[in-house]
Amino acid sequence: MDLKGSFIPLFRVSSSRTTLAVVGRSSSRPTLCVAKVYSSFGESFPVLYRRLAATEVQCNDSSHSIHQSSVSHSSSSRLPELSFDRLQPSEQELCGQQRRVFDRFVARGAVVDEEYWTAAWLRAEANWESLSYMRHVDSFKRKYAEQEFYALKRRCAGRDGNSLKCFCIVAVKKEDKNVRRTVLNSVVGTLDISIRQFLHGETFPGELKKTNGVLVSQEANDAHKYAYISNVCVSKYARRQGIASNMLYLAIDIAISVGMKQLFCHVNLDNKPAQELYRKTGFKKVEAASSPLSKDQRLLMCMAL
Repeated sequence: MDLKGSFIPLFRVSSSRTTLAVVGRSSSRPTLCVAKVYSSFGESFPVLYRRLAATEVQCNDSSHSIHQSSVSHSSSSRLPELSFDRLQPSEQELCGQQRRVFDRFVARGAVVDEEYWTAAWLRAEANWESLSYMRHVDSFKRKYAEQEFYALKRRCAGRDGNSLKCFCIVAVKKEDKNVRRTVLNSVVGTLDISIRQFLHGETFPGELKKTNGVLVSQEANDAHKYAYISNVCVSKYARRQGIASNMLYLAIDIAISVGMKQLFCHVNLDNKPAQELYRKTGFKKVEAASSPLSKDQRLLMCMAL
């Protein structure tokens, strides 16, 4: 994957509240639309520190509606010093790490901050893919990537609600004997696998019968824990090469290695390719938690490990 565009020299962006609005004018009155976009695999991407404040606005000169989410994060947050000509870590540097080798790629855990940033940028690209025609979309992607970078680092540090542990998996181009690639030109896919604990009153991930977000017990035991996959995305220039499925297989191996018995994921009802991918990998629909009348229109899928 060759990342192109103007995002590299502009990583440090303002930390003020960002709201995307598309304004147009007709002969009679202005038109306002706002947008919320979705992952190509149907998951909701988390945002640092604060939940998305989602709104829906109907375009006043059209029957179409576009959704929007406003995003904000701590004003004290600053990006670390990232070296974007940093070379991909060598196999010797990654000795002993759990991985999956396939075709021309390797799926493994992210190691350096530049890999976490590139994973965040891939998620931003996937999140805005359907709105790539919009004006200033690169600025919105940069902002989203910064938010996701901090959120990802926070999750992997174990500081995210009922998530006890999180692993960021990246798929990278296999090391070439005669070529050393930069991190930016090496990472082609990413996903998160987290080890979570059911909240009090939670029957399935995201299915709360009670409103108090309290953990089942202060000392988590295996009976109350499960693994959860999210943020699956692959660069659009590297799709249909088995990258997503092999990252999923590695996530399954990691979940088994830490003693999990169940692995869950959510997928949008209208995302048939993603549903088929998960089915081929071994996931099954959780009928009790997947209602076509639910507000978020998502299926919950599960695999017994």
